[in-house]
Amino acid sequence: DEEMWNRTIFAVGLLAICMSCFPIWQIYSFCTLLDNTAVLLTPSIATQCGFSMKLKFSIFIQTLQLHLHGNQFVKGELHQVVETCQYNAWASREVICDYNYMEVSVKRAAPDDFPLPQNPVSSSKLSNTRRAAEVIVLSATTVVFFTPEGEKPMSVADAQRRGYGIRNTPTRLVLRSPMMAPETYMQQVSGVPMRVFKTSTIFEKKWLATQVDAAAACPIQEGKDTLGPTCFLLEVHFGINGQRLNPLELQARGYSVALNDFYVITELPIGGVGGYYKVTKFESSPCVVGQATISPMLELLWTEDATNEQTRYKVLFHIATHLVPQPLELIDKTVPGEMTFKMVLGHFAVDVALINITFPAEVLSMADCSVRGFNILEHMSPNSSMKVFTLEVPFSDPAVLKQAGDGVTIFSLHLTFGLMLMDELEFFSYNAHLEAVVQNIVPPSVSGGCDKENFYVLVKYGSRGYNFQTLVGKRLMTPSLAQHYDYMENGTHFSFVVPFSSPDVAVEAIQSSFIKGRLDVILNNPETNSEIQEFSVACNFLSTLTECFPNGTMTALALKLESVPSLNPSKLTLEDPSCGPVFSNDRYAFFVFTVNSCGTKRKFMSNAMLYENEISLPDEDLAKKDPNSKEPEYDLKVSCVYDIDTNQAVFYLYPLDESYSKFQSTEDYPIAKYLQQPLYFEVELLKSTNPLVSLELENCWATKGERTSQPRWNLIINGCPNPVDPYQVVFHPVWADARVRYPSHFKRFEVKMFAFLLDLNLVLQIFVHCDVVICDAKNPLGGVCGKQCSKTKEMIRGEFEIEVQLGGGRGMLYYCALSSLDCINLNLLLFCWQVKNVATAYGNNGLL
Repeated sequence: DEEMWNRTIFAVGLLAICMSCFPIWQIYSFCTLLDNTAVLLTPSIATQCGFSMKLKFSIFIQTLQLHLHGNQFVKGELHQVVETCQYNAWASREVICDYNYMEVSVKRAAPDDFPLPQNPVSSSKLSNTRRAAEVIVLSATTVVFFTPEGEKPMSVADAQRRGYGIRNTPTRLVLRSPMMAPETYMQQVSGVPMRVFKTSTIFEKKWLATQVDAAAACPIQEGKDTLGPTCFLLEVHFGINGQRLNPLELQARGYSVALNDFYVITELPIGGVGGYYKVTKFESSPCVVGQATISPMLELLWTEDATNEQTRYKVLFHIATHLVPQPLELIDKTVPGEMTFKMVLGHFAVDVALINITFPAEVLSMADCSVRGFNILEHMSPNSSMKVFTLEVPFSDPAVLKQAGDGVTIFSLHLTFGLMLMDELEFFSYNAHLEAVVQNIVPPSVSGGCDKENFYVLVKYGSRGYNFQTLVGKRLMTPSLAQHYDYMENGTHFSFVVPFSSPDVAVEAIQSSFIKGRLDVILNNPETNSEIQEFSVACNFLSTLTECFPNGTMTALALKLESVPSLNPSKLTLEDPSCGPVFSNDRYAFFVFTVNSCGTKRKFMSNAMLYENEISLPDEDLAKKDPNSKEPEYDLKVSCVYDIDTNQAVFYLYPLDESYSKFQSTEDYPIAKYLQQPLYFEVELLKSTNPLVSLELENCWATKGERTSQPRWNLIINGCPNPVDPYQVVFHPVWADARVRYPSHFKRFEVKMFAFLLDLNLVLQIFVHCDVVICDAKNPLGGVCGKQCSKTKEMIRGEFEIEVQLGGGRGMLYYCALSSLDCINLNLLLFCWQVKNVATAYGNNGLL
């Protein structure tokens, strides 16, 4: 396709490729031709091929390979750029003006336009139009340059050697000339200085010759263009770096384009988008010298009245301002409260690089600064081609100096920025000093202590405006909680009082004499949800968990320990699992019981009686516990001690008979009795004048020695006669008389004389022991107090035997009547016989 061929060959200057390159690189460019050969692109070849090369931006056609050689700062790179641009319909004449070349493309006459001689070629050979065109193709042989000094004819080969570009197709002729070629000249056109390039190209082939005139006039780089009075303007386009901009893009960049009868006027902001700065650093100067550069494009399409042919005229300007001093400025954006130095250094052109930063004790590269935690960035200005560097250095860095003042801390930073002009490898520096004054921030603090009953907490506010929350235990200090804890406040602090029984107090341990409680207070920052201070105070408080009442009532408070968080206090019981708490919640369980109930154990001491019980979980609840749990078992021992000397004294008397008027004397002991002879006992509560208390016999038993020795025979169990005793205890009533003021303070009972038989030998002495309980008649609280004994069925004498523990072995205890020897077995007969004979043998000495 001939038209496509034309567009491929002559799309010169219409394809713009922007390469952002640092000036320190050397550019080796190769122009790839149609036959795939590569030609080194020199400035001379560039003007001949129609390439525009400049420091920041370059215009190339089709395929371009750039080998960019680096240095110690930048690595070498290889780029291959392939671009394809579509071009609209060709104008009759197209002119391109760049800073280093001029180009004109004109339409050639088609083969049919030539007046050919009569039939030098047979009609049969013209049947193929393409072949016919090839037969009559003319070759450009000579170019005539028109100058003020006259015509300068030159062969095409000589012109190309001198840097001119000459290409043609059957329909187009393209001529390119270096802007400052000897055959160009200056001419004023409507008052605008223009450089003119005017030629006539001669085409020849054998007996046929023709010529094509082509001329171009380009304004010098003063930013002016003019239109002739005979032109009719069709289109006006404006762009940057060879690329058109639409009206919205022009407005966004701040560009303006105006048109009058003779001129196209544009206004571009210095340093605007699309341009760039070139920077030079002068010696001993605190600033850099900058030069703003931009490459606008103006494209016009007009017709001329005389020929009615269209001309497309494109001018690529390269505008640079004069050298303008650009003082460097460091903007301090530090906010002292953020505890970080923040600064902005600028403005710089793109070819300035930040290499390092020098501090008083060290020099850090950019990579070192990043590792150190400095935030250093490069920012391009949104409405210009300048850039700035930002740097952030925390106050905590060792490079920052600190000095204490009166209630403040002064932070200072000395640093030197090491900069370099990349194209010239020239180094320069900028010194900076920043200082920030920070009010000393004193965080809130908490302290406290305790006495015998309460925790006392004092919270100091710290620096003014410091926002914090107070947590007591696990609860937030609210106005209602503050009122409950006697909250008091002034301008510097506040205080509150927490009783040790408060639910916010954690119980760490329970001892017999004290409870160890701990109060946790946390000051928290609500904005960051971070902890400012955690304070804990632990104290020992005198234990009031167990109370012992004179009437034998015990109360116990079982507190939930911090070490047993899963404990349910309502599940706790005493030794007797049926004895649970009378009240419980999630913090404690409260028990009320008597010393002779709920499995309470009693121990006799020299001058006191000890009552003990244990609060724990029953076995069935312990079986449900997770075997992998690390929580300890809850086990709380409670006890009461009654001092015999200081409490009510009990006196035992042994009457001679059932009248209880005469008693055995001390000299009569041990008392000798025959078997089945009655023994009389009287127990009296001394030193009491309270008629509402009563003395009760809880347990009485006989042993051959100490109260805990074996064998043992129970006489009274829980205030009642032993139901399995064939000769049960007989209780005698007590009436008021001259000796008895309060009958409830006395207990009288009768026991039939008996003996223990061990290994067929009689024990010659027995001892009677009793446990006595003092009861409150108004509040008996169960047990033997107020207990009514049921009547027991009388057992047949001589028909009872009971097995008892005899130390390490076993023995049999037998009862039988002395008046009858009809015992039911031989063992009993032997026993009765022995008892009878022993009693007879000892006579009045008897057995006890």
